[in-house]
Amino acid sequence: MYIEKRKAKSGIKYYLVYSYREQGEVRKLRKYLGKNLSKEQLLKAKKRAKEELMPVLEELKTEIFNFSLTKNQIKRLNLYENKIKISHLENINWERFTREFIYNTNAIEGSTVRLNEVKRLLKKERKPEDNEEIETNNVAKAVEFIRKTKEDLSLNFIKKIHKVCFENTKDFAGQFRNVNVVIRNSKEDIVHTGVPFEEVEDYLKDMIMWYKKNKEKFKPIVLAAIIHNQFEHIHPFQDGNGRVGRLLLNFILLKNKYPPININLNDRSKYYNVLQQYSKKQNIKLTIEFLTKQYRKTLKRVSTKRNKSR
Repeated sequence: MYIEKRKAKSGIKYYLVYSYREQGEVRKLRKYLGKNLSKEQLLKAKKRAKEELMPVLEELKTEIFNFSLTKNQIKRLNLYENKIKISHLENINWERFTREFIYNTNAIEGSTVRLNEVKRLLKKERKPEDNEEIETNNVAKAVEFIRKTKEDLSLNFIKKIHKVCFENTKDFAGQFRNVNVVIRNSKEDIVHTGVPFEEVEDYLKDMIMWYKKNKEKFKPIVLAAIIHNQFEHIHPFQDGNGRVGRLLLNFILLKNKYPPININLNDRSKYYNVLQQYSKKQNIKLTIEFLTKQYRKTLKRVSTKRNKSR
């Protein structure tokens, strides 16, 4: 919920706004609070409006992140894991994975740092000379962070990943956005609009609550896909959402003792398409199909030994 202000001839009108999802579309409920209110009056009016809205919200039986599935749907999604062979973490060539993950995850967002330069920077054969090269080293630190951390998903944890990735390159590193954002394709068409900045924390809290409630129901690759897609749908940062989202994807896999996934630059258009299908229709199946293919590619390149799925 957030406060919306509207200018009128006689001053400013205030509304309490609640967003919810219905049949794949975001809808809003508005409750008029009053006109030209002081801070104290606004707080009282907001509290009163919340109490009045609660019965309506209960009747809707929906949340900002309303991702409910039947037992059979969950079972079918979990079956996708049978299409891949999972290597044990100790059999992962972490140096190679980190190098290739950094190159691809940054290049997807437009970085021009080549793979051989990533290798040189990580080996400290030379110092970074610009923001793209600083972010190369930063993302390496973020990979190491998600590997070793004992933390679980939270607002602070998400901000921490962003700060590690963009420290010394973005002045809003580690801070949720206070502006609205849109994502455009190469033709400058708008393909996605992030949630209104006033609602970012509410959406994220809902996502985290859903994760804690449902994480035991899903196989790791399915759980990671859902959280990754919802995070990208929210787009909580002014910039850097793609890289943080892919790190969150791998954080959930690693937390469940599964090896990480590297999404390849060559598959960027397919990756964007599955994200759009999720945002428009909440279709998670396409993402899981895409990720299982990426998983096979990743494990083939970075596994020193392959073992059948546990």
